Amino acid sequence: MSEQTTRQIHLVRHGEVFNPDGVLYGRLPGFGLSENGHKMAALAAAELVDRGRLVGQLYASPLLRAQQSAAPLAQAFELPIHTEQRLLEPTNKFEGLRNHGPDSAFKQPQHWLKLWNPLLPSWGEPYARIARRITNFMDYAWSIAELDEVEGDIVMVSHQAVIWAAHRKIAGLPLVHNPARRRCDLSSITTFTRIDEQWQELGYSSPAAALIERSKDVGAV
Repeated sequence: MSEQTTRQIHLVRHGEVFNPDGVLYGRLPGFGLSENGHKMAALAAAELVDRGRLVGQLYASPLLRAQQSAAPLAQAFELPIHTEQRLLEPTNKFEGLRNHGPDSAFKQPQHWLKLWNPLLPSWGEPYARIARRITNFMDYAWSIAELDEVEGDIVMVSHQAVIWAAHRKIAGLPLVHNPARRRCDLSSITTFTRIDEQWQELGYSSPAAALIERSKDVGAV
């Protein structure tokens, strides 16, 4: 590929989830997109189309919200969705419990032992493991595209913590962070490329920003 057509990988976060009870859904089955979330996913697909770049591979986390967010991308680029476990939401011991408001599980003393070591974090999958599995899969997908001579970019639909872990590891930042300060909006697109065997972040966009204000569930822990 020439410099102008160097392959890119776009990490796309899923859209808003229908979550009327305000629970931390994590890897729980059955949590699909809200009506607003479907609109967000369509906007993410439209932005990638508008960039005018060829897309040759589409991967998505197996969770329903990611599969639904990948659907408009599959339609736009006429690609199958390859389901990938390494794009999964991290594990979390607070799954099924409320994570916002006065009755949030994080504010209840009986759950505080789960928070004893935020460096891991002990309530879920360690940051280092999240970062390792996503960047390892980025390496794998890139190499497969080269070996199979697949033309075009690679799109991966995943989750906030996974995408943010890739950003921080590639940027050389500490993996430990405040989840409330992640720059990873619903249906956002974080773009990377690989130059001289090193990952470089090229940009970030939030095509659904106008819809986030009306969102009831933004997904941050």
